[in-house]
Amino acid sequence: MTTSPAPRIPEAVHRRRWAILGVLMLSLLIVVLDNSILNVAIKTIATPAPTGLGATQSEIEWAINSYTLVFAGLLFTAGLIGDRLGRKKVLLGGLVVFGVGSALAAESGSPGQLIAYRAVMALGAAFVMPATLAVLMNVFERSEQPKAIGIWAGGVGLAIAIGPITGGALLDHFWWGSVFLINVPIVLVALALMVWLVPDSRDPKPGRLDPVGVVLSVLGLVLLVYGIIKGGELADFTDAKVLATIIAGVVVLVGFVVYEKRSDHPSLDVTYFRNKVFSAAMAAIALVFFALMGVTFFGVFYTQSVRGYSPLESGLLMLPLAAAQMIFAPRARLLVDRFGNRTTTTAGMLLIAATLAAFAGFEADTPIWLLEVVFFLMGTGMAHIMTPTSVVIMQALPREKAGSASALSNTFRQVGGALGIAVLGSVLATSYRNGIEGRLGALPPGLRDTAGESIEATLGIAEKLGPRGQALVTPAYDAFLHAMHVTALWGTAVALIGAVVVAVFLPGRTPAAEAGEREPELVGTGD
Repeated sequence: MTTSPAPRIPEAVHRRRWAILGVLMLSLLIVVLDNSILNVAIKTIATPAPTGLGATQSEIEWAINSYTLVFAGLLFTAGLIGDRLGRKKVLLGGLVVFGVGSALAAESGSPGQLIAYRAVMALGAAFVMPATLAVLMNVFERSEQPKAIGIWAGGVGLAIAIGPITGGALLDHFWWGSVFLINVPIVLVALALMVWLVPDSRDPKPGRLDPVGVVLSVLGLVLLVYGIIKGGELADFTDAKVLATIIAGVVVLVGFVVYEKRSDHPSLDVTYFRNKVFSAAMAAIALVFFALMGVTFFGVFYTQSVRGYSPLESGLLMLPLAAAQMIFAPRARLLVDRFGNRTTTTAGMLLIAATLAAFAGFEADTPIWLLEVVFFLMGTGMAHIMTPTSVVIMQALPREKAGSASALSNTFRQVGGALGIAVLGSVLATSYRNGIEGRLGALPPGLRDTAGESIEATLGIAEKLGPRGQALVTPAYDAFLHAMHVTALWGTAVALIGAVVVAVFLPGRTPAAEAGEREPELVGTGD
């Protein structure tokens, strides 16, 4: 008869824990699916009406980042509300808002409307993501949590696989808005299953809400990201307005940290970061998504604009990345058991850095199988970063604070991704404009400025000019490839910084792990 530390999970819930995990992964799926679908659709949305919305590169970045910034800014408060009101209630409400936002985004008539409705979707998603991981921590006993988190992380890989392929198939047969409308039936299925299967849970001592902290964090991030994107759009980071906006964003974010430190009910409890292991795991998540989201952004233009693949074919090219995540994420804990968090995660970071560096050598005629190998290795690296760091973060705080831990993890992931798109997107835009400007002299001044914004803008104008525009096509490809190489090297540098952080601060194999004990023993409070 087992007397494991008096099971804290009710027997009825314990029996259906794997079914509950399936429902949680379906909820997670739509939140991640949305961004991976959008990645494949950005070229179509950039195409002039009636095919797309004629969005500029900066508008596309905002369509991605309006979602990311609202999502990241509200995650922690959403986690606290879930801890207070009940995670199931918050999950259900978040899914409803996400579904409504998706339907509205599908009918957007302009880039501005799309940006606004994506923010509504993010409002719902912010309540879904932390609640899924918080519920998971409350339906699995501690010994099974690493395995469950590994499967949960594998669900992210599944969404990355399904998203581009689904998006590509929809764009081949329907209008661009179908990539958002597809969320609605998934939301309805998830709602029905959740009402039936998922138990509610809450923190018996929830924290107070912190509206001032939320406003400061969102305002600071928006100012910072806006300044970075505007600098890329103008190809001039010394512009007075750009500098003023970036500095204002940094000042507001510093004010946010100071305010949170002094508050007796902070939305971001900075005391968590006294734990070096916890801080390093957070930094790893932020840095890997910084590098990865920036690369995914230019990867779509490389496969579709330069290589000429359709959205569906472009989506299928992403399959190795997703397959690697699905294969390795649930198994990453086995490597952690054998080699420790530090070795596993550092190796994952170095692998990500190597794959990003490989993009710096890609040309218009590089064999496509090389891209597939790089995507597979990239997914492998991610799997061996996300699972160990997620376990470290979730087990660093008490079970009743699961919502807060999940929200923090996802906040850093989203902020890292938003800054990656902003910074690396701006590097791409600046490099591209500098590379193409010298070839646009024959165009009227108004067209010249538009044509320099992105490869899609240049190719669109070349098409309108007919035979005269053909002279712009090859220079556009050359300028984009050079910009992609520069951006990939920036991403590589960021991944290498992440490798140093985890190599220095994450724990190696502990005596407990060497004695054959389970993963939870090696998390602790740092070494």
